[in-house]
Amino acid sequence: MKLKKRKYIDNRNWKAYNEELVLRGVYYINPEFLYLWNDEIKKMNAGKIGEPYLYPDSMIRFLAVLHCKGNDFRTLEGMMRGIRDISPYEFPIIDYSQICRRFNKLEISFEVMEEDMKDYLEAGVDGSGEKSTKRGGWMREKWKIRKGWIKVVIMGVKGKKGKYVIDIRVGNEDIDERAIGRTMATKNQKHIGVLYEDGLHDCVDTFNLCKKYGIATAIKIRENASLTTRGCSARKEEIVIFKSMPYEEWSREKNYGQR
Repeated sequence: MKLKKRKYIDNRNWKAYNEELVLRGVYYINPEFLYLWNDEIKKMNAGKIGEPYLYPDSMIRFLAVLHCKGNDFRTLEGMMRGIRDISPYEFPIIDYSQICRRFNKLEISFEVMEEDMKDYLEAGVDGSGEKSTKRGGWMREKWKIRKGWIKVVIMGVKGKKGKYVIDIRVGNEDIDERAIGRTMATKNQKHIGVLYEDGLHDCVDTFNLCKKYGIATAIKIRENASLTTRGCSARKEEIVIFKSMPYEEWSREKNYGQR
């Protein structure tokens, strides 16, 4: 007897999802540096010894986003020419070689926004991997050499102005995503009200950490999870809740889709 496939029902809020996709374009093309240029340069050059800065960091960050989307440095120089031609502001054009130097020296920090400092935020942790190179296929087949992976673990939050990243860790395929998740939760525990994580983080150490700091959890429990306490009553409570209802209902109750 053939089992009937359960029909998939898409319950996404298409209006909200469409707006999220549109806002990506605002993130990619947001030349706010044009309005901040003079004030930012004054701050950057305050007390500086040697040749003063001519181009603000906000412009380099703007170009860095476009570079990460596949545009080379010469193309970025051309983009700046185009922006100057249509802009009411007069500013010098940066050379592609200087874009490269400033890009490599750019300091990136991830932190909770000032307006969210006093709130307990919904936070999510997730990891992803990417091949370190697309070359070397012949060597892998011939010599059985395994390619390495670059692994990225990100913690994001939902604040008053939307969702943004507050912590990020990068390493090879050997990094322990669960341990990294606990490290990020410890660092940002003052700002976290609820922590969303996938089934990989279903372990005693993670639940004990959340209990220690009073963080509510929305962690997917493994199907074969045992009700044995094993030194973690918080995890047992979550297992009882998880097994008391269908997964879809649990997901709605925990607002797990936020992750």
